[in-house]
Amino acid sequence: MRAFKFVIPMVLLVGGVAWVMLNKNFTDVPVMSRFYITLGAMFLSGVISFFLFPKDEGKRQ
Repeated sequence: MRAFKFVIPMVLLVGGVAWVMLNKNFTDVPVMSRFYITLGAMFLSGVISFFLFPKDEGKRQ
């Protein structure tokens, strides 16, 4: 269940922030390149957060 609690909100947050930053500061970069950079950031943050957040938050020892 960690995918729904942690990974998906993290991916959406990173994607939104990356898109806003690229559109604000790097307007000379083509739109498709900005889109691919944003997708790469979303994917990378999803993979990292998938492995870093705990599997079962409810079960603590």
